[in-house]
Parts: sequence; C-alpha cells; structure tokens
Amino acid sequence: MARKSNWRGVLRAIHRDVGYACVGLTVLYAISGLAVNHIQDWNPSYSIEREAVALGTLDVESPVGDEVVRDILGRLQLGTEFLTTFQRDPDSLRVIQEGLTLDLDLRSGRGAITRTSTRPLIHESNVLHLNHPKGLWTWIADLFAVSLVFLAISGALILKGRQGLFRRGLWFTLGGFAVPAVALWIYL
Repeated sequence: MARKSNWRGVLRAIHRDVGYACVGLTVLYAISGLAVNHIQDWNPSYSIEREAVALGTLDVESPVGDEVVRDILGRLQLGTEFLTTFQRDPDSLRVIQEGLTLDLDLRSGRGAITRTSTRPLIHESNVLHLNHPKGLWTWIADLFAVSLVFLAISGALILKGRQGLFRRGLWFTLGGFAVPAVALWIYL
C-alpha cells in the first residue's frame, strides 16, 4: 500500500531546520538594525568622548615641528607618539593618534581631545549588516535573505484549516504587507 505524501510535514521539518540555522544572523541583524535606526541620537558603531584642555599661551612657530608636537602631547600626558598632524591655518593644530584626536588653538592654548573607540559587538554587527566585508560575506547575506523569504512563505503554508494561510492567516499576512505599504504612502 502506497503512503500518502505529507508535504506539510516535510515543509515543517525544513522550515524548522532553516529557522535554527538563521537564529544567529537574525539576532545579529536585529541588534544592528535597532542601533542603526537611532543613528540620529548616537553613533551606533563608535563611542566618542570629548574633553576640553588648556595649556596656556603657547609660543610656537608655524608650521609646528614634530618636537613641539611631542612636547605638547607630553604636557597633556598623551604619550609622544602620533600618526600625523595638520594645520589648516597658522593658529590651529590637529594631532592624530590611534583612537584620539587633539585639536588645539595655538594662540590661546585651548583645545579639545576627542577619543574614539568601537562599541563592542554592535560595531562588528554593523560591519556585517552593512556588508563592509563584501566578497564571500555578500553571498552569505544573500543566502540569509533568501532563507528569510523561504521562512516567511513556508511558515504561511505549514498550518491548514482555520489557522492556515487561506483563513485566519490571510488577515495577518495582509496586515504584514499593509505596514510597509502605509509607511511608503506616508513617508514618500
């Protein structure tokens, strides 16, 4: 006697396994998405701290030489190593160190130190979410996107009867399509 094909059971098993495989990326993309959604309120990838400094009147000639820069850094207890300097005019100096920028007005000796550091986990999540690595990661992200489409469609088809797509599920599905449609209508 031939067995009747149970396509919903097979679909449920595939849906379950693909769903498990997508958990890590779903959490990563969700965290990154939440962070990037509020970019107007904070920098989701970097923590930026500013500190005012005052050295008093500096008697230096422009352009400022490396020894003077090392002296200034030493006075601010920032070490003596730096990556580069920049002067947009004779009275200003920018010194760049790893993770730190010093902007100084040479006439007044006043300025600011800006320290930049990555936000753990969120920075890395954003790098992947925004596809900075390119190459192989693009294919992984595309496979994830296709997997999400499969999960949406298979999830809609798994249940039958009153709970299925063509009864109760239809209204939720239409509501899911209505949300972005209304948002586009409002914002565009």
